[in-house]
Amino acid sequence: MTNSNRFMPEIRRRTLLAGAGSTALLAMAGATRAQDTVSGELVVLNWLGGSELDMMHSIQKAFLAKYPNVTIREVAITGQGDMRGGIRTALMGGEVVDVLFNTWPAFRKELADAGMLRPIDDQWKSFGWDKLVSQSWKDLGSIGDKTYGLTYTFGDRSGIWYKKEHLAKAGIAEPPKTWDEFVASFAKLTKAGYAAPIAIPGKYWAHAEWFETLLLRTAGVETAAKLGAHEIPWTDPAVKTALTKYAEMLTSGCCGAPNTMLANDWDGEADQVFQANAKNYLLIGMWMNNRAKNDYKLVEGKDYGLFQFPSLGMGHDDTSSVDAKELLVTTNGPNPKAADAFLDFWTSAEAANILAKAGYASPSSNVDASLYGEAQKVATQAVASSKLQFVLGDLLPGDLVDEYRVQLQKFLQDPSSANIDTVLAAIETKAQGSY
Repeated sequence: MTNSNRFMPEIRRRTLLAGAGSTALLAMAGATRAQDTVSGELVVLNWLGGSELDMMHSIQKAFLAKYPNVTIREVAITGQGDMRGGIRTALMGGEVVDVLFNTWPAFRKELADAGMLRPIDDQWKSFGWDKLVSQSWKDLGSIGDKTYGLTYTFGDRSGIWYKKEHLAKAGIAEPPKTWDEFVASFAKLTKAGYAAPIAIPGKYWAHAEWFETLLLRTAGVETAAKLGAHEIPWTDPAVKTALTKYAEMLTSGCCGAPNTMLANDWDGEADQVFQANAKNYLLIGMWMNNRAKNDYKLVEGKDYGLFQFPSLGMGHDDTSSVDAKELLVTTNGPNPKAADAFLDFWTSAEAANILAKAGYASPSSNVDASLYGEAQKVATQAVASSKLQFVLGDLLPGDLVDEYRVQLQKFLQDPSSANIDTVLAAIETKAQGSY
């Protein structure tokens, strides 16, 4: 393996293309304590990209400055869409890593059930994470009575990104607060010359974002949690209500032709909003903040903003979909001391403030919240004041989530009531064999 020319010499990369595969069992573990000397090679499996990857590398470099006797070898998974398959392929192919980045609770459980993850409850005490990170985030990273994940950032997934000059050009004084105002804004934006008010990235997974928040706003977090655990069927009337609301949006001139939606991932649609000035609204996670600031060189709060999903008046407007990214440590990683120190560093003020400056929220109380910009403050307040439900797609088993997304693509092509029934029946059929 060769040294990368993008980072400090201490960081080396090996890149694998994402593909399909099944998990392989890893064995044995080592324990660590905060006071132990940290040295040697640390192997990190990473699938992040773009400006988010740059942020992560900044934190890695700061970590290496603190621990000069450590080197980092990065196993980089590259591909498109859901990266779980690529991670499985790397591990099945014999990669032995100390740390991996994760954002899927269902995948964490899959890895833990396979014996691949080392619990970190002792580290919560010995490193004092319990004084820096709230119990709710610890619970989020837990399976049963064992903690596996350390959340390092979280995001509001019910926020809609927009470019401020677009609303001004359309004569819209402020972002819409209600569903009726939101739908009514489509005609104004179209009249102002924009190709489509809403950017729907339907190529892989991001088209599901609208359904997931609509499910929360029409039926509440309890219903969404039950659906994720398959305690209610996908054919439940509450699920159809959410898709019917989605259909109402699609038939109100929101989004352009289905083939255009299905051709683009989230980053291409972001370009349509913030570079091409062809579209207006994008419902996507907080990594959009980092892209807008660093890739598009836009000024947060001046050029672009974030507003919370419009209220529907159905009794559940105090809900939000959230995501989180976490760090996991493996059972057979050769350098558990460095792995634990790496996790600990992400709770430090230095790392938390690198996150904040890049447009990400940190759950660590070490963060300087004054570094958050306008959009991040809107998102953080929404998360603090809402009933929360984790992203539904990240809770579903791998085979089911694929079917779920494919069927929602079919819904985009035909949002009729009859096809909604067909789509939900197909997802339910798959769900019956997935748990």
